[in-house]
Amino acid sequence: MNPFIPFDSNGNFRSVGKSETLRQSVIRGAGANIAAAASSFALQIGSVAILARLLTPADFGIVTMVTTFSLLFRSFGLNGFTELILQREELTHSLVSNLFWINLGIGTILTLAFAGSGPWLARFFHNPAVAQVAEGLSLTIGIGSLGWIHLALLNRARYFRTTAIIGFLAYVLLTVVSILLAKTGWHYWALVGGTITQVVTTVVCAWWICRWTPSWPRRSPGTGSSLKFVTNVYLHFAFNYSTRNTDNLLVGWRFGAPALGFYKKAYDMFVLPQSQLLSPLSAVVVSTLSRLNADREQYRRYFLRGISVLALLGMGIGMDFTLVGRDIMRFILGPGWEEAGRIFTIFGLGVGVMLLYNAHGWIHLSIGRPDRWLRWGLIEFACTASLFLLMLHWGPSGIALAWTASYFLLLLPGFWYAGKPINLRVGDVVAEVWKFFVASILAGFGTALITRFTPLFTTTSGSLGALERIVLVSSVFSALYLIGITVLHGGPKPIKDSVGLVRELLPKRAAKSISEPNGDLGGAAVVVRQQQDDPVRLRPESSS
Repeated sequence: MNPFIPFDSNGNFRSVGKSETLRQSVIRGAGANIAAAASSFALQIGSVAILARLLTPADFGIVTMVTTFSLLFRSFGLNGFTELILQREELTHSLVSNLFWINLGIGTILTLAFAGSGPWLARFFHNPAVAQVAEGLSLTIGIGSLGWIHLALLNRARYFRTTAIIGFLAYVLLTVVSILLAKTGWHYWALVGGTITQVVTTVVCAWWICRWTPSWPRRSPGTGSSLKFVTNVYLHFAFNYSTRNTDNLLVGWRFGAPALGFYKKAYDMFVLPQSQLLSPLSAVVVSTLSRLNADREQYRRYFLRGISVLALLGMGIGMDFTLVGRDIMRFILGPGWEEAGRIFTIFGLGVGVMLLYNAHGWIHLSIGRPDRWLRWGLIEFACTASLFLLMLHWGPSGIALAWTASYFLLLLPGFWYAGKPINLRVGDVVAEVWKFFVASILAGFGTALITRFTPLFTTTSGSLGALERIVLVSSVFSALYLIGITVLHGGPKPIKDSVGLVRELLPKRAAKSISEPNGDLGGAAVVVRQQQDDPVRLRPESSS
């Protein structure tokens, strides 16, 4: 990994990769992001399988009680300042230096405040271990604030492979440290030690590659407007984060650490498609759509292609998870985690709708309206939190059902509100995705009937039996689902489009495409046709 110096002698951001078109940069960036996500996915599944056998649900529950709050504070510089650096037309050394010191100052205050909040959290969750864990994880807030600006500069400069390697290396060390500590009897401290290691690794690598040292703060044009932008983005993130973590708070408070451990493992698997599919694509989709604001018809066409691919993948994955959810959790987590499998099957139905719904944020950011995104975040929080309170009586399973219901309720209003400034109609979105939804439902019912009356699917037991059922049931469902899509669409074009997109994003294929600037991405080109030069946006995602 070659070092990068972000600013020239005049204090202006260096232009990088001007010889590449936007299409070429998007292919390279999306390929790197998805390759890293795939590698992290394999590593994450392996580490979860090992740690679930070394630690108890209560260990995971205690750490989740703390990360429910710590990740919100740790993400302060990651969400807001990052978007600003990646999307601002002009960027200077003095402005970024001011942002760095503001971020570090706020991060330091949040670190001290969170460390002091440990006793309060322990009382709230009725668990004394929470206090010390809060002190330990508070370090990740201050340490992280040292590196987020450097990561954003690398991504603005299109160092996608570099940032992907940094993220993967950090997760490798998290896994190694957590497993070693767990094997030596450190219990929940194994997870704390791994998380701290991950953040330290990320910051050290970011500074090592991005050779930039901030100057002392001084007056710089654009600082005030930048902070306004940052505030809108972060407040939306905060409300969105609160929505996504109110469930942890309620389950931990009402039912204790073991129940929270079961629930959190099911939830982590529920959002895995989002982190593996939506997050890598979001990095490049928003940047590309931002360049198409002057041509709304082209914008609309590219956006609808994007959600078409999401619908095909998401609806299929969601229904498959519903059918084999118990076996997935049994195979990955081992014995003693059956309750997590039961909760996970309830989550499964909402996976496809979750992926589609979260794509509405692409619109808000690409048209430069984080203020509208913030206002919608308030509505989202009120709706989802109300459903949580309504379903709390039925325990973690009720909360899982509330999640699924919230996405169905918010999907169409969310796209209506996001698309209103650009006249993107809800009917266009529905027309693009409804056939995938119907195909997944029909294929799910068909698979359930076949597996119910076929002894081959019901006679095996244990982890190997679970794996066998996963393969068999998923194969039957996939075949029926693809047939359904082909029939409803009058041909296999959506399938070919998605396969074409995957081929374009594979590293070897991407390299070939870059050497052919006039090549066409075909129907699979979700966001990568436009021949312009511009940085590609990437926002790393945090995960507990």
